[in-house]
Amino acid sequence: MRQVLIATNNEGKAAEFREMLQDRAEVLTLKDVPAAPEAEETGATFQENAAIKAEAAAQALNMPVIADDSGLEVDALDGAPGVYSARFAGPQKDDRANNDLLLEKLQGLPQKERTARFVCVLAVARPEKETLTVKGTIEGVIAMEPQGTNGFGYDPLMYLPELGCTMAELSSVEKNAQSHRHEALKQLLHVWNEIFQEGE
Repeated sequence: MRQVLIATNNEGKAAEFREMLQDRAEVLTLKDVPAAPEAEETGATFQENAAIKAEAAAQALNMPVIADDSGLEVDALDGAPGVYSARFAGPQKDDRANNDLLLEKLQGLPQKERTARFVCVLAVARPEKETLTVKGTIEGVIAMEPQGTNGFGYDPLMYLPELGCTMAELSSVEKNAQSHRHEALKQLLHVWNEIFQEGE
């Protein structure tokens, strides 16, 4: 079976990839390949950052690599925090500080003006081939205060009107089925055979 490296040390992410790709590839992570380089995310978009990470590892290891970049886009903030989601409140990447700053910036805005989405872009890089990206999103609104204790990042503030709860109020199984990464993975599966043609 084809080996594909997922450019992450996050076991939760790795498990989701393994589940979705179980019939198509043997999934490795950065823990399996210590020699994989750590690329600096200097892109201005999720697509650019995902491609930077995937291409650096694919070139160094001479194997197919999938990397993701994801974050939160808030319409009232012109798409911020965007690629700066993890370090919105500073380089320390503090979830609580990020959430507090987001609430501060949206203070006084009614719920209908707090529309937002989680975005995940997956980049597939292969040696000597063009990099392909796919995108998954999940739409919601920013809650007035944090709700729920599951998940991480902005999950306690991402309210899903269709479900009547925040991402942080979902179980791990429910969240994976609703997540922007899951949506991106579904998009990837649609073009998998096109990327990895039989006999390649």
